[in-house]
Amino acid sequence: MTSSTDRTTGGFFLLFGLLLYFVIIPLQIEAAEGVWLTASAVPNAIAIVLSLCGGLLMLKPTKHRVQNLREFMFAGVYFVLLAAGLLLMSYVGFAYAAPVLALAIMFLIGERRPFWLVMGVAVLPASIWFLVAVVLERALP
Repeated sequence: MTSSTDRTTGGFFLLFGLLLYFVIIPLQIEAAEGVWLTASAVPNAIAIVLSLCGGLLMLKPTKHRVQNLREFMFAGVYFVLLAAGLLLMSYVGFAYAAPVLALAIMFLIGERRPFWLVMGVAVLPASIWFLVAVVLERALP
């Protein structure tokens, strides 16, 4: 990537973050009473970080090289796998889809060690389910 590309990209994200912070988020989020964390706190924080990172990219462009086609194809396969996993999750639920998705992603990135496969396929989805469904009392698909 050239420095002008980085500066253009940084400028876009700087302006997009400012647009989010000053226009879009205030128009789309209603204030709630009696809460300790406002609904706009997290989106505003993300918009600030986005703007700061865009500004930093404008000031100090990177020295990254353009990725080769194989890496882009790998990212595309990963994206399609995630989309298919989310679709599967909407049909069969988190408890059934998450282990399958975790196993597919772990095989895709080359993980073959049995301990880590068990951790990623059984322990991690079970922990997520416990924290979200039991501790936070929120429904999972």
